[in-house]
Amino acid sequence: MDIIEKARELGKLIQQEETYIKLHEAEKKADADTELQNLIGEFNLKRISINNEASKAEKDQDKMQALNQEMRAVYAKIMQNENMLAYNEAKEKFDVIVNRVTAIINNSINGEDPETTDFNPGCSGSCDSCGGCH
Repeated sequence: MDIIEKARELGKLIQQEETYIKLHEAEKKADADTELQNLIGEFNLKRISINNEASKAEKDQDKMQALNQEMRAVYAKIMQNENMLAYNEAKEKFDVIVNRVTAIINNSINGEDPETTDFNPGCSGSCDSCGGCH
């Protein structure tokens, strides 16, 4: 069987994965949440204001500090939003699957046994400082 065909099959399986489906459902709800989207827009405007102030030759440190506090307050509201919380939780669960799949593929490319290799969260990816995989 052609390796590209197998990659396409894997892509289809990933899209059928429960964590993938839940992530995309959570993303749709977050996108449809007007309050959340307004907060994200406000956060982005605060970030732009901070960048603009930071790029000035004579920065107003008090203004920078106030903008940073405002941005942090908006960020806290975003992270407390139920749809953002649900999205982050779904993303974390899907990322576990993605990390495992990626690790199995990469480790197999590096000669490990595809039947036994798996994701090792302690692995930095650099074998130079490695004490060995478990």
